[in-house]
Parts: sequence; structure tokens; C-alpha cells
Amino acid sequence: MSAPAYGVLRRVTPTASVLLEHNPSSMTLEGTNSWVLRGPGASGSVVVDPGHEDVEHLTLLAETGDVELIVLTHHHPDHAEGAPWFAERTGAPVRAFDESLCAGGKSLVDGEVIEAAGLRLSVLHTPGHTGDSICLVSDGQILTGDTILGRGTTVLHDLGDYLRSLRKLIALPEGTTGLPGHGPELPDLAATAREYLAHREERLDQVRSALKELGADATPRQVVEVVYADVDKALWAPAEWSVQAQLDYLRSEDGE
Repeated sequence: MSAPAYGVLRRVTPTASVLLEHNPSSMTLEGTNSWVLRGPGASGSVVVDPGHEDVEHLTLLAETGDVELIVLTHHHPDHAEGAPWFAERTGAPVRAFDESLCAGGKSLVDGEVIEAAGLRLSVLHTPGHTGDSICLVSDGQILTGDTILGRGTTVLHDLGDYLRSLRKLIALPEGTTGLPGHGPELPDLAATAREYLAHREERLDQVRSALKELGADATPRQVVEVVYADVDKALWAPAEWSVQAQLDYLRSEDGE
């Protein structure tokens, strides 16, 4: 699927539209997806992840209509940095799992149901990419932030948490549409989560094999050079973060 044009609000489902921020990179893919959610007949909207403090993007986002609520999927700047500016512009409260990101609203709680803009949004705490990562389930769709991307795999902070989060997502109904923080939408998020879990298990096996070759005290960089030898070296730095998470997981598994 081709990327939507920057600065153009694109309808994806009957209740979700996306405005793509012009901040492409190896980490953000085409850019940050700022989601605008609105139930049938509702006058206001919920905006999820306004992105960087990019005034041009935030102004266009504010012009999509009245905003009742701003929700952040996690604290990374490409999702959350613009929230204070956007909240001041729209007068809407900001809610996130991390209380320090909130303004005019309480921190989110796992299992909480938010009623806003004619929608019911269920909060799923899905740590792994970050400790404060959440997904939002509503109306046969799920907004995943960086927990699952529209293309490729995400960088990890804690692998054990992430595997548990993937197992939560695998339990979603078949055909639940995935609306990610970067990249195109996904037709069946549970199926994608199963693919992610298989990929992570395969990577773990590769790291185990690399440790047998390199020694148990190998550094993340040494492991990357073996396991990610066929990957563009420009991605080796973020790969080191994920390998560190895998090493921490394996070493805790071994009781070290």
C-alpha cells in the first residue's frame, strides 16, 4: 500500500482517519501516523499521537475539527512531543499511561474503557517497546503505537514484557484492523502478532547460537554483527537495543 500524502487527512475505517507527519526516517518509516477518531454523528474527536512539535502538522491536525481528548500511546518524542502545544491550541486534555505526560486528565489504566467522541476505547497496557506503551481497542480496530508497526519490527526495551504483550494481542478477534503509529494499516492484527512472536522466537534462537560462537559474555554489538549480518548497517544501532533486550531476557532466563 502506498503511503498517504503528507498533510492530507485520509479515512481508513468508518471511525478512524490518519494524518501523516512529514518526519520520515529509518525509525519512523514514512512518518508518524496521527490518528483522528470520531464516532458516527459525533461533533468532537479523539486524537492519538499528535507527533513531534511540528507546528505545521499540529495546525492541520487541529483544523480537522473539535478535539475532545488527546491520547498518547507512549512517551517517545515522535508521538508525544507536540502534545503540550496541541493541547493548548485545542483545549483538550492529554492522557497517557505515564502520569508525567498527562495534562488536564488522569493517567491511563490497563483495562480502562474511555468514552469520548461517540466511541468506547479500551486501554491495553502493552509494554515492551517502552514500559508505558499502550494500545487502544475500539469498534473492530486497534491502535498499536509502536508495539506493532505497519511494516518491519519494532525496537525493544524489555523482551519479556514484549512477548507477554504479543500474547495479549494474539487473543484479539480475527480480522481486527491494526492502526499502527508508523506504516500502513494491517488487516488482521492478531495474525500479525503471531508473526511477530514467531520472529522474536527465531531471533532468540539466533542470539543463542551467536553466544555459543562468541561466548556468553559477548556484547550486543558483537551479536548484531553475527545475527544482523544481512541487515543494512544503518539499522545496526537500533538493532543493538533489541539485542540488549534479548541478552537481558536470556541471561535472566539462565538465572544470571
